[in-house]
Amino acid sequence: MKEYMISISFPEEWTEEFIDLIPSQRNHIDHLLSTGKVLSYSLAADRTMLWVVMLANNENDLLTIVSKFPLMKYMVIDYLELMFHNTSANSFPPLIYN
Repeated sequence: MKEYMISISFPEEWTEEFIDLIPSQRNHIDHLLSTGKVLSYSLAADRTMLWVVMLANNENDLLTIVSKFPLMKYMVIDYLELMFHNTSANSFPPLIYN
């Protein structure tokens, strides 16, 4: 599997249809996080940019996954294959065995 960084820009003005699709987008991303396809998902404070780190077999696989995002028609995407993606070892609390 390859890691990809996806940069997504959104329109500055949101329509009611866009806003109505946000819960579906979040649910879809939560599913992809739980299956390990999405490693991180970050939204800029001004809500115009989104960054996603994903795992995919290749670019076609990546684009197939992204094309299923509920907000896809509002997104302008750019992506790069990553050499690596490090995360903090402290992101999960240590396991305590009783």
